[in-house]
Amino acid sequence: MRHDPVLDPRPVVAVRRAHHHEVPADRWPYSIPAVAQLLRDGLELGDLTVLVGENGTGKSTIIEAIAMAYGLGAEGGSVNGRDTTWVSGSPLHESLHLVRGAAASRWGYFLRAETMHGMFTYLQSSGPERNFHALSHGEAFWDILGTSRFDGDGLFVLDEPEAGLSFEAQLRLVALLLDLARRPGTQVLMATHSPILASVPGADLYELSGSGMARARWEELTMVDQHRRFLEAPERYLRHLME
Repeated sequence: MRHDPVLDPRPVVAVRRAHHHEVPADRWPYSIPAVAQLLRDGLELGDLTVLVGENGTGKSTIIEAIAMAYGLGAEGGSVNGRDTTWVSGSPLHESLHLVRGAAASRWGYFLRAETMHGMFTYLQSSGPERNFHALSHGEAFWDILGTSRFDGDGLFVLDEPEAGLSFEAQLRLVALLLDLARRPGTQVLMATHSPILASVPGADLYELSGSGMARARWEELTMVDQHRRFLEAPERYLRHLME
């Protein structure tokens, strides 16, 4: 499907391979099947796009690369943030071209569970901020979501935001994701292991595996089936672990 970026209000209409960039297909992360498929086929982003899959299937690598191609730092933050404690981002963003809506907002924010501690330190050292380190992980997460950083429109990227969130907090986050995605000119891109967060109504769900990346319905997701089976009979799984 072709898009007219002038008429599309979304910050990122689609992700394409940058034609000028050579891709070493036998090297990480290009050797990951989902990454290879992204570079081959591209990805259309909806108002809310959710990537799920096992560890190592490329979820975080892909959303990190899209965030970096948009102008966000690999460790999180806004388009104005440049905090780096360790150069850990993959070079995948250099191989991506983002098709943008010409009239769309350029604002964006990237939150990732594994680097939130360092990001909070950076924010507090850069100006007056609440003492995020005095809060629990979940409380600090909600505090930053409640700031002006998440007002208005733009691209909001979340990497495994369920870390540190209780069952009820994850349900609250589902409601917030719905609110964000309904705003004109706002998009959410998220990677998660949580069947709760993946259940957001209307989300474009992609399941990543050793075969690549495929659209899926929530009830068809492997992780949903695994959680359901475990909750129905946890002893079946725990017995094998103790043998």
